[in-house]
Amino acid sequence: MLLKDKLAAFAVIFIWGINFFFMKLGVNDLSPMLLGFLRFLMVIFPAILLVKIPKTSWKWLLLYGIVSNFAQFAFMFSAIHTGMPTSLVALVVQSQAFFTVVIAFLFLNEQVKWNQWLAILIAAIGLFIIAFGQQHTNIPLIGLLLVLCSALAWAFGNIVVKRIGKINPIGLVVWGNILTPLWFLLLAVQQQGWHGVQHDLLNISWQGLTAAAFLAYFATIIGYGLWVYLLAKYPVAKISPLSLWVPVISLIFAYLFLDEHLNIWQWLGSSVVMFGLMVHLLGSKLIHFKGKNMNGKNSTVYKVN
Repeated sequence: MLLKDKLAAFAVIFIWGINFFFMKLGVNDLSPMLLGFLRFLMVIFPAILLVKIPKTSWKWLLLYGIVSNFAQFAFMFSAIHTGMPTSLVALVVQSQAFFTVVIAFLFLNEQVKWNQWLAILIAAIGLFIIAFGQQHTNIPLIGLLLVLCSALAWAFGNIVVKRIGKINPIGLVVWGNILTPLWFLLLAVQQQGWHGVQHDLLNISWQGLTAAAFLAYFATIIGYGLWVYLLAKYPVAKISPLSLWVPVISLIFAYLFLDEHLNIWQWLGSSVVMFGLMVHLLGSKLIHFKGKNMNGKNSTVYKVN
């Protein structure tokens, strides 16, 4: 990976790491659907006046918006609204990496290595431990299920991006979400009624506006713009695991600024999931390194195709 692409990946990791802090601020002031509405309204305007329509069909643009943005964040904001700790949300949603690998294997015929299958199994065990830990808190299990639905939507979004191929990432983020605010608004009206939506919008605080602005301009336009750029340039199995470092930053921010504390089962499950992520990232490289250095000779015995 080129140096500029490594810097782009680091920027995405940091922005998305603190992203969950702003999500929490947002849902404390607005309903999840109204937060989504404001976020993607800000994404579109005024950028839509400055960014050209990307060269791809409308069906792929709209599918990207519905799956990768509306579905993903409708589930995620709702999960945070139930009281799910943002640190757990940041961790569990990274299961998108495993969902992405499986979907890419099934529909794109991308090769999946042994360590990736092992990582999926380990992470699944970790998620079950976290689910068990949820039973010992006041946080409803539905929050965990909502995060998993968000991760699945993100994974399908990755596949849509890969199917689209090389494209102006900012153009995709802006024009692909041209109808996303409408979906969020309709769902908000269905949940709150039109008068409830009006009341919340007229009484929004600076906290809600700041959260929506950060989510729109940094997490979406910059973060997803760079993410789409990386996905279009490299295999999804190489790029999707990079987001696994996001929970580390999120855990730090949640502890320092939101005073979030996890129980022993949640810490144990989180550690198991993180171990699975390390197996996903490093397992094949470690075996290959061992094979090359055994007895000071190059060896192909341990090479995994």
